[in-house]
Amino acid sequence: MTPTVTLASTSPFRKELLERLGIPFETVAPDVDETPLANETAEALVRRLSEDKARAMAASHRGLIIGSDQVATTGNNILGKPGTHEQAFEQLRNLSGKRVTFQTGLCLVNTETDEAQVDVIPFIVKFRQLGGDQIERYLQQEQPYNCAGSFKSEGLGITLFEYMEGVDPTALIGLPLIRLTSMLAQAGIVLP
Repeated sequence: MTPTVTLASTSPFRKELLERLGIPFETVAPDVDETPLANETAEALVRRLSEDKARAMAASHRGLIIGSDQVATTGNNILGKPGTHEQAFEQLRNLSGKRVTFQTGLCLVNTETDEAQVDVIPFIVKFRQLGGDQIERYLQQEQPYNCAGSFKSEGLGITLFEYMEGVDPTALIGLPLIRLTSMLAQAGIVLP
C-alpha cells in the first residue's frame, strides 16, 4: 500500500512543484517558529526548520511528511522575505551585480518508522546590474513581496539574472524535486 503523503506547507509554489510528481498529497500549514537561533548558519537554519515543519505534522498525520524551508544569503547575511514594495526595492538594489546563494532545506519524515531524511540543497543566482527603473518595473509586474530575495524565478524574475548555478533548478523555487524523488524512493515510492 502506498503511504499517504503530506506537504507541511501552504506555499502555492511548493504545492505546484509537488504536483509535477503526479502523486496524491495534501497540504497542511505547520505551526513552527521560524526565528533563527543565535549564531545559526543559513544551512543549519533551513535544515532545522524543514525537519521541524515535517515533525510538527507527524503528531496529527500518518505516512510520509515533507518539510521544506529556504533562505537566501549574500556572504553571511540571511535575506528575508521583503513584505513591502519599499523593502523589495532596497533588497533588489542591494543584490544588483551580486551572487546570491539559496539554501533549501528538505526533510521527509516517515511516521511509521520515525525516520527522517534531511538534506540542504544550495543554488546560486548571479544578478545582473539592475537600474532603479528596471527594479521598479519588475516589482510593479510581479509584486514578489512574499519571496526570499524579492523575485520569482519561475516568472519574470528570470530576467534579473546573469546566470544560475546548481544541481536542481526546483531548489530555487523552494522544493528540490530531484532530491525529493530519491528520498521518496528510499521510503517506498519509486517514480515514475
